Amino acid sequence: MAKAVKPNREIIQNAVDKNYQAFRKQLPTLLETHPGQFALLRDEQIIDFFGTAQEAAAYAQSNFDDELYSVQEVTDTVVDLGWFSHAVH
Repeated sequence: MAKAVKPNREIIQNAVDKNYQAFRKQLPTLLETHPGQFALLRDEQIIDFFGTAQEAAAYAQSNFDDELYSVQEVTDTVVDLGWFSHAVH
């Protein structure tokens, strides 16, 4: 079975940007329910929360070969890491 072709950087960045926008909309609630955790996002949805960014990235790498995901820390000082939020691996 052939390995899936990875999307180009522009497609990945677009997915990261959309995930970030979705994350920002949910942030007020997330600060109450998951402060300090790391949200793994894919297709503008939160997949799960993790204790560290590395745990979230490891899970994503194991489950999403196309790399169309991002990780954001649930904090009131949100930083859009853009491509870097995807480049934990």
